[in-house]
Amino acid sequence: MQKRWVLKPKNNSNKISKLQSELGITPIIANLLIGRGVETFAQSKTFFRPELSNLHDPFLMKDMDIAITRIEKAIGNNEKILIYGDYDVDGTTAVSVVYSFFRAFHSRIEFYIPDRYSEGYGISMQGIDYAAQNNFSLIIALDCGIKEIDKIDYANSKGIDFIIGDHHLPGEEIPKAVAVLDPKRTDCSYPYDELSGCGIGFKIIQAFIQKNNMNMEEAYQFLDLVAVSIASDIVPITGENRILTFFGLKKLNSNPSIGLQALIDLSTNKTGVFSINDIVFQIGPRINAAGRIDHAKNAVNLLISKTKEEASNYSAAVDDQNNQRKDFDLQITTEALSIIENSEENKLRKSTVLYKSDWHKGVIGIVASRLTEKYYRPTVILTQTNGHIAGSARSVLGYDLYEALSECSDLLDQFGGHKYAAGLTMKEENIFHFQKRFEEVVQRTIKPEMLQQEISIDMEIDFKDIDSKFYRLLKQFEPFGPQNEAPIFVTKNVLVHGAAYLVGSKHIKLSVYQEGSAAYECIGFGLGEHVDQINSKVPFDICYTIEENNWRGKKNLQLNIKSIKY
Repeated sequence: MQKRWVLKPKNNSNKISKLQSELGITPIIANLLIGRGVETFAQSKTFFRPELSNLHDPFLMKDMDIAITRIEKAIGNNEKILIYGDYDVDGTTAVSVVYSFFRAFHSRIEFYIPDRYSEGYGISMQGIDYAAQNNFSLIIALDCGIKEIDKIDYANSKGIDFIIGDHHLPGEEIPKAVAVLDPKRTDCSYPYDELSGCGIGFKIIQAFIQKNNMNMEEAYQFLDLVAVSIASDIVPITGENRILTFFGLKKLNSNPSIGLQALIDLSTNKTGVFSINDIVFQIGPRINAAGRIDHAKNAVNLLISKTKEEASNYSAAVDDQNNQRKDFDLQITTEALSIIENSEENKLRKSTVLYKSDWHKGVIGIVASRLTEKYYRPTVILTQTNGHIAGSARSVLGYDLYEALSECSDLLDQFGGHKYAAGLTMKEENIFHFQKRFEEVVQRTIKPEMLQQEISIDMEIDFKDIDSKFYRLLKQFEPFGPQNEAPIFVTKNVLVHGAAYLVGSKHIKLSVYQEGSAAYECIGFGLGEHVDQINSKVPFDICYTIEENNWRGKKNLQLNIKSIKY
């Protein structure tokens, strides 16, 4: 499918000239910085030279003082404390960080992760009952809880206090917990709204250390786990998250925790340098697989391991679960693709809704994402679990999936999520009606351009603009991630140097040049169909990112081609 190239508007020329002059940089670098909200010398210093001293005072977060006072009281009175968190990467890292910190000086502490299948997302009645039966008087909930009005009321009736540390958008009512920490609260003036759930847990630790005159290095030891949460939960890598990720990656690459080192040892990355992408594709899926295939407490046990032997045992189990996840993923994706390709009606739809009763619930979200990428249309994958039909939905850029599901709400038992991803349940007899209604809604409301994948291009440049100094400055834009993506450039009228050739069955390797320029090595994943036309020596345009290829100790600049036009 040909992707739509959209060139970002050029920034204000006066601002570009001013920043160029102040920093002694090229107009291209100045334009990229301004596109990221960096417009002054001071802002550029903060951007290029992150400092832990620039982290915000945790007590600026509403209820933080109350939360720390309640934790101190629990420790002073030797109360039992339960650290509760979601079963995804953000939740398990958050629990691991907060549990590991407080267990160092409070023995009456445990953690609790709900079962994905029997309890579902968020705080469960079963979890509260477990706390009551085992005499826990304080629960610290991380990465969940902000909308659990009834559950918190239930806990209060049992004499259990809750501290909620969440980063999701609150509803109109705030739960009646002892403290509710969430920068997205309308009545919270904390300067940064985009922390991960683990980031909230880190701020709790930071606040406790600050109030008790402890060494802040006790918090910084967990920055590698915080970076893993930020990368895996796809929160913006801006502001405070940029600082946390910058130093978290440093720790991950120099002195990772025992549990993360065990996962690094299992990865295919042998360069010794992990990026955000490496976390997203190699560390995160293994942590997630524990909750998808078995129980996410296995991931926490790995991440809180105290010995290499303990970590090795848990990492082997988690890796096995990840392999099972990949098998389920491949099997279900293959079956789903076959259903679509063998039906002209399915191929012509503007949405995808597929159901099979034996598809594994733990991977249907991944499959929905894969089908959305393949056909680029709103997608819902359904399966049967615990006597009802459960589904996972994904959307395309610009299309509000939540609104579309709202128009089908009479056919659903439950649904929740946001613009681009959602979960839902329904009765089996409603599957066909939902499939029909959802397609009608999408056909009526989606714009044609939304059904073509878009590449957002930062700038058009020539190859003569690329040199080692240019790349060194680009490297300082890292870590890349949401709202600070690796810059995508377009260069026109390039020619192949030598011949392009296939790598595997789908990918392409080649070298390209412009008239009078040096040649640059390129890789194009999934672009193998272009090999013959490129080798016919016609000029073509490419959009790409610039990266460093490290192969067997040899490093060179490489263009990662995202799309080709003639």
